[in-house]
Amino acid sequence: MNPYRQRVWQQMRMLLDGLDVTPSVILDFGSGDGWFSLKMGEYYPGAEITSIDIKKREKLFLEPLLYEPGRPLPFEAASFELTYAVDVLHHCNSPEYYLDELVRVSRRYLLIKDHSWRSKWGFWALAVLDELGNRRFGIPSPQHYQYSSQWTEHLKARGWILRQLIDQCPCHSGVLGAMTNRLQYLALYERGEPRRE
Repeated sequence: MNPYRQRVWQQMRMLLDGLDVTPSVILDFGSGDGWFSLKMGEYYPGAEITSIDIKKREKLFLEPLLYEPGRPLPFEAASFELTYAVDVLHHCNSPEYYLDELVRVSRRYLLIKDHSWRSKWGFWALAVLDELGNRRFGIPSPQHYQYSSQWTEHLKARGWILRQLIDQCPCHSGVLGAMTNRLQYLALYERGEPRRE
């Protein structure tokens, strides 16, 4: 299995272990082949996992619900206790739009694994790696990476609180890790004013 995914999942579990509430209804935004949906289902047995993406991969662990990009997600507000996106938002034409959609459909938690840059070197390193990693899947790389803590500030302005952050997330090993882990981050957010049940 892909070592990168295994490392990302290991880091995700560290944040999930700290949740005050065990989520039973979960959304995987941009699920790809569904590997993370599968792992999430194993981690939360009995949870209802919804996988959603804009296209169907040839090889799948779990089949996604397909939606039209650029449109609101096809769910009511506060439909999920946890929403998450793994290396997806920077592929969207407007990451901020989909951040707003993810918090709209989540009533408690949002987990984001993505990239962040603080120098021109970091930006171009991400652009090259992104292109190499996604061209074979036909996935566009519009290079909409987070600058510094831009997305966190966006979420804070909407009442969400950063609960945990793994900056310089150890997703790669060896020389590649030494060069690029500083561009990886994983963040757990919680709604600032939890909805009454």
